[in-house]
Amino acid sequence: MWWKALSVVLIVYSLIAGTLVPLKPGITYVSPQTARSGQQLVLQLHGYNSFYAQSPANDIRVWLQYDSAQALTGQQIRVLNDTTLEASFLIPTELPRPTASVMLNAIIDHPADGVSLLPSAIEIVKDSIASQANWSGSNISGLHVKKDFSFPYRNVIYESIRNTYFHVPMWFVLMFLFIASAWNSVQFLRFSNPAQAAALDEQKGRSLLDFDRKAAAYAEAGLLFGILGLITGMLWAHYAWGAAWSNDIKQLMTAVALLIYLAYFILRSSFDEPEKGARLAAVYNIFAFASLIPLLYIVPRMFASLHPGATGNPAFGSEDLDNTMRMVFYPAIIGWSLFGFWLAQLRYRYQRLLDKATGLD
Repeated sequence: MWWKALSVVLIVYSLIAGTLVPLKPGITYVSPQTARSGQQLVLQLHGYNSFYAQSPANDIRVWLQYDSAQALTGQQIRVLNDTTLEASFLIPTELPRPTASVMLNAIIDHPADGVSLLPSAIEIVKDSIASQANWSGSNISGLHVKKDFSFPYRNVIYESIRNTYFHVPMWFVLMFLFIASAWNSVQFLRFSNPAQAAALDEQKGRSLLDFDRKAAAYAEAGLLFGILGLITGMLWAHYAWGAAWSNDIKQLMTAVALLIYLAYFILRSSFDEPEKGARLAAVYNIFAFASLIPLLYIVPRMFASLHPGATGNPAFGSEDLDNTMRMVFYPAIIGWSLFGFWLAQLRYRYQRLLDKATGLD
């Protein structure tokens, strides 16, 4: 069927684009990372995927920014190589707010690379709390915005941002498949009355156990994609957080949800009578899906999470994607979802043939 071919095309597209499209330039770190108020600071800025040497130093602008109204403009900018800039800053004697220290963002505007930002790049320390004197607005305008087909640079995750197209779609597929599984369990219970089952068989040529087979097939495929999502997430966490398993609330709740669905298959295999086992499994499946919502979408919001989004929000927000990423991310979700339903369909057909061969249907 056409949707099967479409799933293959979209997955191949997301694999190729997700691995080969380059990242936009960014700033990895600055040195030194601390300075004192009132000093003349010579700062080195180290770039990623940058080509600083392709433009004259006079065309490159650098700022240390406190907020949208207060920033320091870099002077005497020198290009050391394609990935290293040097700029001089005269740090005011007073901080922009009455605290012992402030964090400043580093901004580079390059004609070829565009704009790069490193949040909280350097800490400016003052021994005594003082007023806001000596800080003035710096005109950060006329920036070079690089418009090409490339993924955004994100600090900490760097190239692992590509895992977005493999890790995140797994959870969409899991949810779609578990919804289909729960729906078939509802249908099984709905037609479980002998008279309704006979009418179903007569009118549509379906066996009541077909709903049970589909529920099991969708649940199996969903569990598979859940395991794949957990594995890809652990690989990502190992790179970004330093450990594959950090007891993040999202990780814990996902593991609990997958164990609940694993118990669904243990329950199914513990009965010798197919219809009795199917009926109890259908009831359990509905409650398993009902538990999925609080486990994955409610409980994680009640605690701080390392996942993208605001504190306590494990969801993938719109601010985490740009237009280039959406051109790969959404096709990846559609492709993997169609592929998941394809796998479930194959599993259902296999089970139906096996039941016919063994005389269970």
